[in-house]
Amino acid sequence: MNDSEEELRGVDLLIEGDKIGLISQALKPEKAERVIDATGMVVVPGFVNTHHHFYQSLTRNIPAVQDAPLFEWLLKSYEIWRQLTLEGVELSTRTAILEMMKSGVTTSSDHLYLFPEKTGKAMIDAEIQVAKQMGFRFHATRGSMSLGRSVGGLPPDDVVQTETQIEEDMERLFREYHDESEGSMTRLALAPCSPFSVTPELMRRTLKFAKDHGLYIHTHLAETLDEEKFCIKRFGMRPVEYMESLGWLGPLSWFAHCVHLLPEEIKNMGETRCGVSHCPSSNMRLGSGIAPIREMLNEGVRVSLGVDGSASNDSSNMLLEMRNAMLLSRLRDQEQWLTAREVLRLATRGGAEVLGREDIGQIVPGKQADLALFRIDGVDYAGAQADPLAALVFCTRMQPVDYLIIKGKIRIDGGKPEFDEHAHVSRHNQYSLKMLERAGSS
Repeated sequence: MNDSEEELRGVDLLIEGDKIGLISQALKPEKAERVIDATGMVVVPGFVNTHHHFYQSLTRNIPAVQDAPLFEWLLKSYEIWRQLTLEGVELSTRTAILEMMKSGVTTSSDHLYLFPEKTGKAMIDAEIQVAKQMGFRFHATRGSMSLGRSVGGLPPDDVVQTETQIEEDMERLFREYHDESEGSMTRLALAPCSPFSVTPELMRRTLKFAKDHGLYIHTHLAETLDEEKFCIKRFGMRPVEYMESLGWLGPLSWFAHCVHLLPEEIKNMGETRCGVSHCPSSNMRLGSGIAPIREMLNEGVRVSLGVDGSASNDSSNMLLEMRNAMLLSRLRDQEQWLTAREVLRLATRGGAEVLGREDIGQIVPGKQADLALFRIDGVDYAGAQADPLAALVFCTRMQPVDYLIIKGKIRIDGGKPEFDEHAHVSRHNQYSLKMLERAGSS
């Protein structure tokens, strides 16, 4: 799909350095380092994931929370997450990124908001280093929680930080890592966890820092009816109204979930050019509800897709997220359904727009060479050849992406990553089980 969203067949594509060069028929580059025969493949822009919690890949399928709604799920999960160490951050980051890459993702944000006292302040640094090692385009969001259980918040006191600590670390991470240049592989955003885990003053100061430094801001919003009741009781306002009172509605903001919105709130979010990360699998998993995506699109809200944390999904598969986004919309009236091509756009150009990127999300000369190549001649696509592009969404893929290219470099080659996947998963599983054991005895 090119800039006009035209779908091209039988063309060749030349990558020059880290960018897309020529798109034409019968290209014959004399000095190409590598030629990939994409016959029988669908080639799409690399997918852009706009909401995740990498560390949660350590705690998938936990029996105690398999059937719990959000607040109960959080309260029980925090007891495990408070055991997180720097090693766990590194392992879970590599796992989450690899799983996304194998489903065609080339860019992702991550919302890391939990900082156990014993783990130290280098957790986001560790994520950034792993992403760099893997050649993955990464938008780290410096999350925050300052309201522990002793003052009315949900999280245990030993995983929250003082607001001074939070602000000092925002400054440090911005200075050390944020890269605003074209083709940047590392950017920073700021992300208080939720209305029920930070103070209004921290929300305002986070917004000011972001505006002063040109950063985007992110948080969970209107995910559940429990959150709505909490905001009304504590602030006398619904979640979106509360965000507006803090100055948080605007083009620098994107919000995860946004399930429970009134028509006038959607209109306001569209007029202020807010972004939204739609997380259909998580919303189903936790019984949160169905987000009004059609209404958001109609009102001009910038909408993208997020796989959310692997403890509430329990997957980081963007192809599955696209399929669920389309199918979930079809539990509503037909005029609110999403098409396969619409969800493909949410996963590519929509994600780029939400993250403020003009250099990714499209197959256009001059854009970054972030591409996902999917062979569609296997049994999972048998009989689906009448519309190969829509087949990526309607059908359930049973193998990884064939080739994944990020910034012009092949990172998944013939379905295989650049490191020993099985050895890594073994380490990940050993750590996960020890983490659960520590939580059980804590």
